[in-house]
Amino acid sequence: MIEVDNIHKSFGDAHVLKGVSTCFDQGKTNLIIGQSGSGKTVFLKCLLGLFVPEEGSISYSGQKYSELSTSEKRDLRQDMGMVFQGSALFDSMTVEENVMFPMDMFTKRNMGEMRDRVNEVLQRVNLVDANKKYPSEISGGMQKRVAIARAIVMNPKYLFCDEPNSGLDPKTAILIDNLIQEITQEFNITTIINTHDMNSVMEIGEKIIFLKNGFKEWEGTNKEIFKTDNGAVTDFVYSSELFKKVRQMYIEERN
Repeated sequence: MIEVDNIHKSFGDAHVLKGVSTCFDQGKTNLIIGQSGSGKTVFLKCLLGLFVPEEGSISYSGQKYSELSTSEKRDLRQDMGMVFQGSALFDSMTVEENVMFPMDMFTKRNMGEMRDRVNEVLQRVNLVDANKKYPSEISGGMQKRVAIARAIVMNPKYLFCDEPNSGLDPKTAILIDNLIQEITQEFNITTIINTHDMNSVMEIGEKIIFLKNGFKEWEGTNKEIFKTDNGAVTDFVYSSELFKKVRQMYIEERN
């Protein structure tokens, strides 16, 4: 669980986050949504410890980040897995080497132990016999699964995903969404996803935080988002004709 209490973050005269408070639940897919400039990327980087808020606090499993020692902060970072927007795989490394990279950097496991763990996580993300391939030799969807495997290879308590469906076709995007949700529930991870994909919101939005102009404008589930009368949320979510029709169908069913 990650608890956020009244955090503020500024860059010069730009006040980006303005008193955001929320709680991200363990074992659930928690989504951050909002328009460009809403503060969601800065918020994610604060959660990762890359930015330090000027006010407020962020607690991980009851421990405030600001009260941790340097070594405790280093240990916490090893409990975090990250799936980057563009997968961020090393082109010169094989799939196996990419997934092994965090273990090679932060553990003292021998090569046999690391290979066994790599095979475990590659099997979990449905990538078998891809160990010796390079990123350029596999599809975008497979690259994303490699990125997920690398993110979970250290058994993280917290999984962060920045636009995990970026650049993927709709069918592959749904597969990635389902995989992230399955892994979250299976390993009881606190997963936080920064996204603009409304399909992700509807499919796996067990908790949704909507940011607008640096404020937390709304929070709820993918079922509750249909019911909200918050104009900012409905304008954002139902900006496409498809979701306008979905909302209208929901309203008609209620009546």
